[in-house]
Amino acid sequence: MMRALYTAASGMMAQQMNIDNVSHNLANYQSVGFKKSRVTFEDLLYATMRDPNAEASGGTQIGMGVKAVSTQRMFSQGSLQKTNNPFDVAIQGDGFFKVQLADGTTAYTRDGSFKYDGETNTLTTQSGQSLGISIPKDMTNIEITPKGEIKGVRLGSDNTEPVTIGQIKLTRFLNPAGLEAIGGNLYLEKPTCGAKTECIPGENGMGVLAQGHLEKSNINIVEEMINIVQAQRAFDMNQKGVQAADEMMRQANQLQRG
Repeated sequence: MMRALYTAASGMMAQQMNIDNVSHNLANYQSVGFKKSRVTFEDLLYATMRDPNAEASGGTQIGMGVKAVSTQRMFSQGSLQKTNNPFDVAIQGDGFFKVQLADGTTAYTRDGSFKYDGETNTLTTQSGQSLGISIPKDMTNIEITPKGEIKGVRLGSDNTEPVTIGQIKLTRFLNPAGLEAIGGNLYLEKPTCGAKTECIPGENGMGVLAQGHLEKSNINIVEEMINIVQAQRAFDMNQKGVQAADEMMRQANQLQRG
């Protein structure tokens, strides 16, 4: 009975983490470039009542429950939303933008909702992380090509032909699921990411850029709602297991007193 109690309790804890994860996915439905994650589970140790190798009937093993092993982030492509903002850039395909944090650390993001910082004359994320690209103040008609070239026309110049003033490069990882999420739509590189490649968009299998667009999250609302209902039902069933084990213990105690 005690084994049933702890086994059902482990199921409740695992499903609680599952509900927390799905809720986080749903909460970030409108976050630009957000990638959903899923919880993976595995069974716990088994109590061997009779050795399967020594019994002709196959023996008896009783499981000790379940545990949530990890969360795995899914980097499938999100749909594009047109904004017509010249500093909004979406990635179509593989790759991440490389930005610099305030402490000098390099981070990566799929969030291309950039803005122009008039104090530093650079492109930054909405939170202020620099993309490392300078745009002179006297430039207008900013154009970002699918291959990441940043072009503009200089104010007051007789030459109205766009000139190249910068280049956006993308970074691709062998195992993007190994990136560490730190919030703010940012990721840090970890050894589990494997080899990385940095090159111009559209080359060597890298994705291309779409100016005036943003990549929406890759969350399917209907799918996540189904997931949270399933997790809630699993939690309820494990709760019933706890209640049943508790009732059996109560009845056993009453028999002992009698």
